[in-house]
Amino acid sequence: MSGLLSVESALQRILANVEPTDTEMVALADSGDRVLSADLSATRTQPPFAASAMDGYAARAEDVDQCPVTLKMIGESAAGHGFNGSVASGQCVRIFTGAPVPTGADTIVIQENVSREGDDVHVAKGEAAGRYVRPAGLDFSQGAVLLSAGDRLTSSRISLAAAMNHPCLPVHKKPLVAIIATGDELVLPGQTLADDQVIASNSFGVAELVRRAGGDVLDLGIAEDTLTSLQDKFNQAQDSDIVVTLGGASVGDHDLVAQALRNKGVELNFWKLAMRPGKPVMFGQSQEGDNRHRYLGLPGNPVSSLVCAEIFLVPLIKKMIAQVASTERIDAVLDADLAENDQREEYMRATHVERDGTYFVTPFDNQDSSILSLMAHATCLMIRPAFAPKSAAGADCEIILL
Repeated sequence: MSGLLSVESALQRILANVEPTDTEMVALADSGDRVLSADLSATRTQPPFAASAMDGYAARAEDVDQCPVTLKMIGESAAGHGFNGSVASGQCVRIFTGAPVPTGADTIVIQENVSREGDDVHVAKGEAAGRYVRPAGLDFSQGAVLLSAGDRLTSSRISLAAAMNHPCLPVHKKPLVAIIATGDELVLPGQTLADDQVIASNSFGVAELVRRAGGDVLDLGIAEDTLTSLQDKFNQAQDSDIVVTLGGASVGDHDLVAQALRNKGVELNFWKLAMRPGKPVMFGQSQEGDNRHRYLGLPGNPVSSLVCAEIFLVPLIKKMIAQVASTERIDAVLDADLAENDQREEYMRATHVERDGTYFVTPFDNQDSSILSLMAHATCLMIRPAFAPKSAAGADCEIILL
C-alpha cells in the first residue's frame, strides 16, 4: 500500500461493520455511565396513588369553598401509613407531604391557613379542588417506555430506573481493550532506568481514555523488541475486543508490530496516515472471520499516542456500546497567525478562552510530538486541514475540546 490515507478514510475503515457488544445485566448500583442495550418500561405507576404535595389537611373542596369554616378531623395520613377510611362532608384528615390522599378528599388545606382545637379544625382559607394534590401517574404510568436503548446511564436516569422498580439493568458489555507498550527502551514508572531508557507513559493515558469512553482495560505491560515477545503479548490478549499497541508501527528495523500481526494472521488495512501527529498508525483485523478482534497500532511518541487514541480508539469504543461514534468538532476563531500547512491534517495542541459565546484558540508554538507537558496543559486540539493556506488571527477554525 502506497501513499497516505486521510484521517476521515481511516476512521471509516476502523468503524466499518462494527456491531454493538452483547448485553449483560448489571445491578442498579453498578450501572453508572453504562449504556442501555434495550428499552426500559415502568413496572409501576408513579405515584401509585394521589399524594399530598404539602403538609396540611385533606378535605372536600366544596366544604372549604366558603371560609371561615370548621371541620372535624377524623384521622391522619402519613407517608407509608395512609388513612384507610373515607372523608365525608364536614370532615378532614391530617395529612403530610407524600402521603396518600384519602378517598372522598380532593384538596389539601395547608397548615398555615388553619388553627386547631382538639379535633376541630378551623379553616381560614380554603383551596380549590386538586390544589396541592399530585394525581396518581403524575410522573409516569405502568408500561410507559421512559428510557431507551442507547441511553447512557447518568445519575438522574439511574434514579428514574430505580423509581420504575428495576433492580438490574440490561447494558452493553464494555469492550475489553488490551494495551501493549513496545520497545526495549521503555521502563515502567518507579523502576531503575539505564542511561538509554525512558519512562513508559503512553499506556496510562490511553488506558484512561479507554475507561472514559466506556471500555475496560487489560494492561499487558511492555513487549520487548522481538517477534517472540510480541507474539506472547498478542496471545495474552486473545480474549479482548481491541488490541492496541503503542510504538513499533513505523518502518524501522526494530519496528516489528506489523510483522508480528501478519504472523498472527491479521490483515493490515492501513499503516500510514496523512496526519500530524500520528503518521504511523496501523489498523487490521484477524483473517479468521471473527469480526470482534481489531488491532490498532498507535505511534510511540506520547502526544501522538494520545491524539490518535482520541481520534480513532475512542470512536471505535463508542460505536461498540451503541454511542455516537464521532469526536465532536466545535467552531472556533484562531487567536494567532499560522503558517501554511502541508499534506497532513494537523491536530495542534492549543488553549482556548470563551468570549461572548465564541471560542478563541491559541496553538502552542512548539508542536513536537514528544513534548507531553504541553499536551497536559492543552485544553483543546485545533484541527488544520491538509494544505491549509497561511492563516491570520481572526480566521475560522475547528477544535476538539480535551
